[in-house]
Amino acid sequence: MVAGVHRCERRIASAPFMPEPVTLAIMTARAATVSIDPEEVARFSAMAGEWWDENGPMRPLHRLNPIRLGYIRDRLAARFGRDPRTGRALSGLRILDIGCGAGLVSEPLARMGATVTGIDPSPEIVAAARLHAAEAGLAIDYRATAAEALAEEGEAFDAVLILEVVEHVADVAAFVATVSALVKPGGIVVASTINRTLKAFALAIVGAEYVLRWLPRGTHSYDKLVTPAELAAAFRAAGLEPADETGVMYVPVADRFRLTSDMDVNYMMTAERPP
Repeated sequence: MVAGVHRCERRIASAPFMPEPVTLAIMTARAATVSIDPEEVARFSAMAGEWWDENGPMRPLHRLNPIRLGYIRDRLAARFGRDPRTGRALSGLRILDIGCGAGLVSEPLARMGATVTGIDPSPEIVAAARLHAAEAGLAIDYRATAAEALAEEGEAFDAVLILEVVEHVADVAAFVATVSALVKPGGIVVASTINRTLKAFALAIVGAEYVLRWLPRGTHSYDKLVTPAELAAAFRAAGLEPADETGVMYVPVADRFRLTSDMDVNYMMTAERPP
């Protein structure tokens, strides 16, 4: 799901208006096909048991997690008037983590005081998430379901996270419209994904999947990658206003990611619903 692997640059060089609000009737009719790609679900379900292995198939996510969590905490703190330096900066906020996987982001957010609901279409992955949370003594509401089902039920959250998700859904515009329906007035969406550029193809697909083998081959499809302009347009069409964006870069010598103005490969973006 992620792969801003700048480490492979040297190796590759030498080797390779939908109006707002969106009606529930529309979402219900399209619920079965909007965001769930069966092949994607099967691919990630196969890795459920290895999700928390820092050196396993989810290694890039483990490396990316600190920068994602810091960005989420800071943007939510700014939006809701919190002090990000406190341990419980997100206390009282209801957060939805769409495509939560086995809980790499959901668990830390719960420790920051948030009431977290994590959803994933894979029952196997949700089972792994529930088990890990139970072992950690964390109360997280994990559900094997899709965003469209929650929207149909009238659920609403202060913040909705779509991290390393939009590049795997079947219809980005329809998916973002559903996400918008799940955000409370005054709420915020945080997205993290991969740009559709030749540089991203070289690093995030060729580098991560074929050279470094950080991810199984076929994890990402170049045609399904989303540019910042396309994501911002989808947000606006769904009644959300893009508020912040930043690039994310891998630092080989430190084996970690950092924020950057370069959005050619990985990037994050927030969008807000007016109060």
